[in-house]
Amino acid sequence: MEEKLGNISILRLNKPEMRNALVMEMRMELLSALEKAESDDEIKCIILTGEDKAFSAGGDLSALKGFKPLQGRKRLQKSFPLLLKILEIEKPIIAAVNGAAAGAGFSLTLLCDLIIASDKAFFVQSFVNVGLIPDFAAIHFLPMLIGPHRARELMFLGERISSFEAERIGIVNRVVPAESLLKEAIDIAEKLTKKSSISIGMTKKIMNQHLHKDLKVLLEMEAQGQDICFQTEDFKEGVRAFFEKREPNFIGK
Repeated sequence: MEEKLGNISILRLNKPEMRNALVMEMRMELLSALEKAESDDEIKCIILTGEDKAFSAGGDLSALKGFKPLQGRKRLQKSFPLLLKILEIEKPIIAAVNGAAAGAGFSLTLLCDLIIASDKAFFVQSFVNVGLIPDFAAIHFLPMLIGPHRARELMFLGERISSFEAERIGIVNRVVPAESLLKEAIDIAEKLTKKSSISIGMTKKIMNQHLHKDLKVLLEMEAQGQDICFQTEDFKEGVRAFFEKREPNFIGK
């Protein structure tokens, strides 16, 4: 869902009945919305947020069951253009995290230029809880932000952290009351629109090209690793446990 507010484009992940899970249709719609904002010379800044109570619960587990070898890899490869567009668009993107940012939803925030979080939001690298590896480039971005040891802790344990903890360890720029989240994001966006768009665009472009020059290699490794995980008994058990709302019994197969 798109909304234009002066020189600001507000994009909302809008599938609240699934806690804004990143179904493939939504990924393609988000890519299209970003391309539209990119080509609109009036737009100087983009805000990405979630509709209703969640930012995004991550991937759609119901769509991941029963993959044959290479199907999972191909699915992840379809998301590469979206990930790269977020990084390559020469306009700042603010993630306004209004609620749960789990799995790929958490990873999506890491791709944005700034992260503003509600005091009711939380973050969780939940992949390990269903026998998967982090995707949407989290294996690249999270260690870069908070260091490898803290990143391993979040990825290996799969435990949620509050927005305040996320701010303390360097994931989030600032935490604000839930009722003023969008206003705060818009205030920051308006400040950005008054700066030199060429300066900001070039800074983002050069920084991302320098810091993420090996990202495409990692994305392919990620897709291959995830494809292997999709074939495991642990993943099947993880999905069953998720929908049955119980602890999984992983056997390492």
